[in-house]
Amino acid sequence: MTTDAPSNAPSERTRLRRRHDRASYDKETIHAILDATMICHVGISIDGQPFVTPTIHWREGNRIYFHGSSKSRTFCHMMTDAPVCVSVSLLDGIVLARSGFNHSVNYRSVMLFGTARQVEDGAAKTKHLKTFIERMFPGRWEELRPVSAKEIKATKVVWMEIDEASAKLRTGGPNDNEDDYSQPVWAGVLPITTTTDKPEPCPRLMEGIAEPDYLRAFKA
Repeated sequence: MTTDAPSNAPSERTRLRRRHDRASYDKETIHAILDATMICHVGISIDGQPFVTPTIHWREGNRIYFHGSSKSRTFCHMMTDAPVCVSVSLLDGIVLARSGFNHSVNYRSVMLFGTARQVEDGAAKTKHLKTFIERMFPGRWEELRPVSAKEIKATKVVWMEIDEASAKLRTGGPNDNEDDYSQPVWAGVLPITTTTDKPEPCPRLMEGIAEPDYLRAFKA
C-alpha cells in the first residue's frame, strides 16, 4: 500500500513512529474513514484515571461531532478544556500467513487529538442533531415528532476540529518470509464486512405503516 501525500504536516502526536507505509495524513482519507463508521471512542483523563467512552459520531466539514447527556461526566469534563483523544477503527479482513508471526489484519483507523467545544445555542444543537439523523436516513427528520426544548436542554452536542489527525491502514494479502512460501499451508485473507439485516418493526407500530425507502437504501 502506498502512503497518501499529506495535505498537512503531521504533528508530533499524530506522526506514526512505526510502519510509515501504513500512515496517511490526507484529509480525504481521514474523512472517508470517519464517515464509514458510526462509533468512535473518546479518551480523556479525569483525576489521573484514563477513561475511554464509546459514542456515536458524525462529521460536518472538517469537524467531528458527538452528543450525550448534559449530565455525562465525560462530556462535562471535556468542557474544562481537557485534552481529548478520539479514535475510530474498522476491521476489513483477517490475514492468514504461513507463520504465526506474520498473521495480521486489514483495517482502517483514525486518531484525533484536540479540545472539544460545546454547541451552546439550542437552535444550533437542533440543526446539528438533524444533520446526524439525516446523514443516516435522508428525509426521516421531517417525519419525526418535533424535538422539545426539554430534550435539547438535556443533550450536550460537542465538536472537535479534525486538524490534528492521522490515519493508519493495511490492505492486501500476507507478507511472508521468502522461505515460508514453500510451506504447505493455506494463506490469504478472510474478508470481513458489516451489513444490515431485515428491519424488525416495533411491536406497537401503527397498522399500515410501510418500511420507508431509506431503510432499504441504508448502507452499514
